[in-house]
Amino acid sequence: MKGVNVVIIISMLVVLAMVQLSFMARPGEAMTSLTCEQVGACLAPCIPFLTQGGEPSSKCCEGVKNIKASTPTAQDKRDACECVKAAANHLSNLKDDMAAALPTKCKVQMDIPVSRTTNCDTLN
Repeated sequence: MKGVNVVIIISMLVVLAMVQLSFMARPGEAMTSLTCEQVGACLAPCIPFLTQGGEPSSKCCEGVKNIKASTPTAQDKRDACECVKAAANHLSNLKDDMAAALPTKCKVQMDIPVSRTTNCDTLN
């Protein structure tokens, strides 16, 4: 039953990703106040990497870059961090080591960790 829940969550995130594509920032274009749905859409392509390992897809890394570009202020980072944290808590099979490695694997210096336990209030 646990596997079915993961499949349902992944399916919902993929649908959100498709719906939210029009809201994602394009390279060089900053967007503020990402919604949790938009953060989820950015990270949806990363689910296979976050749960199984391997290498993140180019779509995954594009989403990570979009989050970085769309969170220029400390408050934007804290808000997006809370969304990332909530999404991470919904993935019961999230591999913490893969989550921690995601920005490095995507060659992005990101201030928002993918973690279930981050204290988002400390981000600046």
